[in-house]
Amino acid sequence: MSRTRTLVLMRHGKSGYPPATPDHDRPLAERGDRQAALAGRWMADEGLRIDAVLCSTSTRTRQTLARTGIDAPVTFVEDIYGGAPEEILEALRVHAPADARTVLVVGHEPGMPSTALTLDPHGYIERFPTSAYAVVGISHEWDRIGMAPDPEAHLVGVRIPREE
Repeated sequence: MSRTRTLVLMRHGKSGYPPATPDHDRPLAERGDRQAALAGRWMADEGLRIDAVLCSTSTRTRQTLARTGIDAPVTFVEDIYGGAPEEILEALRVHAPADARTVLVVGHEPGMPSTALTLDPHGYIERFPTSAYAVVGISHEWDRIGMAPDPEAHLVGVRIPREE
C-alpha cells in the first residue's frame, strides 16, 4: 500500500539585477522578499508541513527560503540551479529523507514547473511567476520518484502569492 507524499516545487522570489553581478549571485529584490514571506504564510495556511528542503545554491533561492520562515532541514544542491526535471528528480532521489512526507524544492523556472508536469503529464500550468509554487501529490518513495510512472501523481495546484 502506498503512502501519499507531497512535493512542493517553488520558484525563487523576484530578484534584483545589480550591475556586474553574476546570475548565480543575484539577490532578491524588495518585492521578492515580500513574495517569499507571503508564500511561506500561504504554505502554512494550507497546512503544508515541510519536513525537508532541497534548495538551489543561488543567492536568490537561499534568500527566498529564508524569507518563507520554513524551519526544516535544508540540503543545498548545485544541480537544482538551472536544473532540468531529470536533475531535480535525481536530487530528490539522492537527498530527500525517506521518512519525509512533504519536501520543498526551491529552484528556478523552467525547472520547477517542468518537474511538476513531468510527474503529472496531464496537469496544466498556465504561468509560473516568481515565488509561485506547485503542489504535487505522489505515491512513490523519494528514492524512486520519476524513475517509473506514478499513476497516483497529480498536480494539486499552483499558488501565486500576491498581496491583495
